Amino acid sequence: MWVSSYNKAKDEVEELDILHEFLKEGESTEEEVDKQYAKSIAVLEDTEFRSTLDQEGDELSCLLEINAGAGGTEACDWAEMLYRMYLMYGEKAGHKVNELNRVHGDVAGVKSVEMEISGSYAYGMLKGENGVHRLVRVSPFNAQGKRMTSFASVFVHPVVDDRIEIEVNPADLDWDTFRASGAGGQHVNKTESAVRVRHAPSGIVVECQAERSQHMNREKAIDMLKSRLYQKALEERKAAKSVTEAGKMKNEWGSQIRSYVLDDRRVKDHRTNHENRNTDAVLGGDLESFLKAFLMWDGTKK
Repeated sequence: MWVSSYNKAKDEVEELDILHEFLKEGESTEEEVDKQYAKSIAVLEDTEFRSTLDQEGDELSCLLEINAGAGGTEACDWAEMLYRMYLMYGEKAGHKVNELNRVHGDVAGVKSVEMEISGSYAYGMLKGENGVHRLVRVSPFNAQGKRMTSFASVFVHPVVDDRIEIEVNPADLDWDTFRASGAGGQHVNKTESAVRVRHAPSGIVVECQAERSQHMNREKAIDMLKSRLYQKALEERKAAKSVTEAGKMKNEWGSQIRSYVLDDRRVKDHRTNHENRNTDAVLGGDLESFLKAFLMWDGTKK
C-alpha cells in the first residue's frame, strides 16, 4: 500500500510541475494548474493520513459485530440500519463483506449481527467504530409519530491471518449446534448447521451460521475465536485503555460515541466533534470523513 501511495503522490506532483512549466510557455491555463494543485494536495494529505495506520493489526481485515441496545423494536431496526451502513461502506471501499451470524428482532431488524469485512487495512480504518451509536428520529413504529431515541453497540475485532499464531486447545472448547435462521433456504432451517463455541479460559462465546455445512461453520467459528483472542492479547500488551472500552459501556444515554439525529439532519461524533449534515449519505456508507477524523484525533491524543 505504501509504495503505491508514494508512486501516486509522486506522479501527481510531477504532473503539477509539468503543467506549471506549460503555463510559463503559454501552453496551459491557470485553471488547469489550480485543478492539478488541488488534486496533488488531496493525494498528499491522504498519504499523510494513512501514515496514522501504524499500530499492530491495523493492516488486517476485521469482524464487525452490532448489538441492539435499549429501545426494543426501534433499537433492533437501528441495528439493521447500522448493518446496512457498514455493508455499503465496505462495498464502496472495495472490500469483501460476508455476514457470519444474525439474530432477528421479534418485530423488525436484528437483535445482533456479525459480519466479516475482508480487505487491506479494514481493521485499522474501522477500529474507531467501537462504541455505542445513538439514533434520534420520528419513529415509524409509533402510531403517534413520536420522536424516539435508540441505541446499538458496535464491536470491531481484527481478523487473524496466517502470519499470526494463536494457540487454541480443543479441550478448552465447548460446542453446541442449532438450526440457522434467516437467508439460506430450507436446508439451513431444517439442519443443525449453525454452531456455537465457548472458550473456557477466556469466556468468549462465538456463533456462526454463514455456511450450509456444519464443518465449514466450525472452521469459521475457530477463526472468529482466534480473532477475538488476538484482540484480547493486543489490549493486554498495550496495557492501556483500549478503544473498545467505549463499546463496553451500557447501551443507553450518556455513553454514545456518535449521534445520528435524522429530523435535524445531523450526524456528530462526540469524540472528534466531526459533523456531517447529510444523514442519508452517512447511513448509505459515506463514513470516510468520520473514520479519518477519529484516526487523526486518536493519533494526536496518543
